[in-house]
Amino acid sequence: MTTRDFPAGNYRFIPALFQYSSGAAADSGFEIERVRFDRLLPLAEGFAQVAKYIQDAGRPLTSFCACELRSPAAFTEDGFRAFNQHYVKTLAEWGLFDGTTNPVARSNVCPEIDPPAEPSFYAFCFTRPSGNRSPSFVIAGGAEARGGSGSYPERIVRYRDVSPDGVKEKVRATVGGMEERLSAFGHGWNDTTEAQAYSIRDFHPVIVDELVRHGTMRSGLTWHYARPPVIDLEYEMDCRRVMRETVI
Repeated sequence: MTTRDFPAGNYRFIPALFQYSSGAAADSGFEIERVRFDRLLPLAEGFAQVAKYIQDAGRPLTSFCACELRSPAAFTEDGFRAFNQHYVKTLAEWGLFDGTTNPVARSNVCPEIDPPAEPSFYAFCFTRPSGNRSPSFVIAGGAEARGGSGSYPERIVRYRDVSPDGVKEKVRATVGGMEERLSAFGHGWNDTTEAQAYSIRDFHPVIVDELVRHGTMRSGLTWHYARPPVIDLEYEMDCRRVMRETVI
């Protein structure tokens, strides 16, 4: 994986799909701040609050570098594409999305219990000047789908197999994907300050071998009882290194 600079936001990113990048890392002299909403905010209201917070901090909207969303239920492949086409309209207005490349990392998962009525904001990240020399980065959510141009059924590891062995391979594939993204920025699990997992499947039997022994739980693991955003995906993760976090 390679990274690309995004000078307007004071960060670099891992190019991926039109709807999101695979991760963002602050430039030297800047740090990433994560802001979590105390309650979920519908997409339009969330974008408005994100803009206000960033501008009140004296930063341009192009400093927006990552977000965490919650959706009512897993999408079909076509439904996910339609949602993403709507989502990137605001990013284009903010000078982030040029019609092809999107520097903003993202996680978008679906709570199994008490889901929101519509796609909503859970948290977001942006860059700000800092004298802190410690690096900061956000790795986007990734699940057990192989890269490539095929459909999800063609790319999902152990498609529709939620047996113990199937779940083990899904977790292993996801952890491997996270490690590839971390290494693109020159980092590993030992550099993270937070790791999050999203699944409704019982992955506890593989935690020691597939997570702890890989170093993913350096700072513990936050498990959200939620599904990945596309039907038939079963296990997703994201991680970050952020020194400044706020709840509003």
